[in-house]
Amino acid sequence: MNDLCHLLRLSRPWRLRMAMGVLLSVIVILSNVALLALSGWFITSMALAGVGSLALEFFTPAAAIRGLAVLRTFARYVERLVTHDATLRLLSVLRVWFYQQLAPLAPARLQDFRDGDVLARLRSDIDSLDNFYLRILTPAIAGLISAMIIVAVICWFSPSVALIDAAVLLLAGVVVPVMVASMTKTSGHQVAHVRSSAVAASTDLIRGLGELQMVGAVSHQTDHLRQLSQQLIGAQRQQAWMSAIGGSLCALVGQLGMFAAFVLLFRHGHAGGITLSEIVMLLFTVLASTEAVAGLPGAFAALGTTREAARRLFSMTELSPAIVLPESSPMPESSDLTFTSVTMRYAPETPVVLDQLSFTVPAGHCLAILGPSGAGKTTILNLVQGFWDTTEGDVLIGGHPVRDLSDETLRQMISVVSQKTYLFNASIRDNLRLVSPEADDATLWDALTRAALADEIRGFPQGLDTLAGELGVRLSGGQARRIAIARAYLSHAPIVLLDEPTEGLDAVNTELVLNCLKELIKGKTTLLVTHQIQPLSLAESRLQLDLK
Repeated sequence: MNDLCHLLRLSRPWRLRMAMGVLLSVIVILSNVALLALSGWFITSMALAGVGSLALEFFTPAAAIRGLAVLRTFARYVERLVTHDATLRLLSVLRVWFYQQLAPLAPARLQDFRDGDVLARLRSDIDSLDNFYLRILTPAIAGLISAMIIVAVICWFSPSVALIDAAVLLLAGVVVPVMVASMTKTSGHQVAHVRSSAVAASTDLIRGLGELQMVGAVSHQTDHLRQLSQQLIGAQRQQAWMSAIGGSLCALVGQLGMFAAFVLLFRHGHAGGITLSEIVMLLFTVLASTEAVAGLPGAFAALGTTREAARRLFSMTELSPAIVLPESSPMPESSDLTFTSVTMRYAPETPVVLDQLSFTVPAGHCLAILGPSGAGKTTILNLVQGFWDTTEGDVLIGGHPVRDLSDETLRQMISVVSQKTYLFNASIRDNLRLVSPEADDATLWDALTRAALADEIRGFPQGLDTLAGELGVRLSGGQARRIAIARAYLSHAPIVLLDEPTEGLDAVNTELVLNCLKELIKGKTTLLVTHQIQPLSLAESRLQLDLK
């Protein structure tokens, strides 16, 4: 319930739209009930008038029936428009909010999560929350308001029938949905978890297809994905069955309620001052009143999934960042880097990665950091970027401790070229503008020229509008690496971090990238991490690290 209350607080900006959706839902329910009740009264009155038992003014009720039919149709259309608009707006706000909450956690606190799991929370879990407003909150509130109005109207004619209808609505709107929610709680949790595992497995299969083919494990991974899919289908089937059973029970309760009202109203001497037309009207009202709560069993069948999706989202956003940077800070006047007696371990129980490390990189100098895997090379780059804080000692940029610099300042001070270039499935123009949103095409072409990529991009039929593809799949490894170099030119950052910049490239692309990097790092403070010999030509000095 805490997670659902948290979700309600996040939806406050759209509370007027949500309230409008509830109001329209009430109008739809009441117009449906009134249409059926009035139709029953009208047909009965017409029959009685036909045998001479009743004098009936025809035009007013006929017009009312037509008006209710039009109102029901119009209100249903507007209600769907408003509720779906509010839901989609809420989901868009949730995605932005969730991403903003994740940003301070990356990469330190997210490294224990699989990429596919984070993706599932960002997409599938947030999508699951559309049930909360669209299928749970709105129908429940609208059902409660409508039920109270219906019972009050029936009570005007017959308190006994109103009591029967109240019992019907209590059973169909509370008891049955709660029972369905209880019986689907386990399957709801299973849907959320298995769906996340399936997304992660799909991600592993797609991204690691080459490696899986090399070791002959593609069939094993596809079998695993197939098993997860069958588990997901089984859990969803159970929810569907329980939703159908709940809906059937609601319909049955409505029929039993109408039968009980029928017996009561036609009992000898009970009808009293109630006319035959009004008796039929009351019976139809009792039968139609279950529409106010008819959608709740299906909604509550998905409550377990919705609640688990909310829990998974908020459990991640409640994590504390590894380092909390200030919101603003002055820009350092110099770009020199200094490590002063830095000791670093990632957790109290883990071994020391860096032990009393001290060195200085003067402004405009390139230092190559060498050493075996696990010696702490990547840790140095992470500390400079403010992803982690030191256990002891300080990392200084221009004399300012990194922990005292804001994230915005660090991003303006530092550009990174690594072996893995992150590209979105957007145009090359949009991927370049990530670091310089205001850059015009002339500026972009200048950066591409400096990165020795302009001629190749001009050779594409769509030029800068060429889509890079998911993870840059439409570009070669060398082209993606040079996109990263072009970004570094656009950022104008005085500090450059090179993390295995030529890893995985052939000889031709390695030479191209190194020539571009020589121009990029001129006059800039540079840290170079590499296992290869060729990039060492960029460095003016070297730092050798050993395993602790």
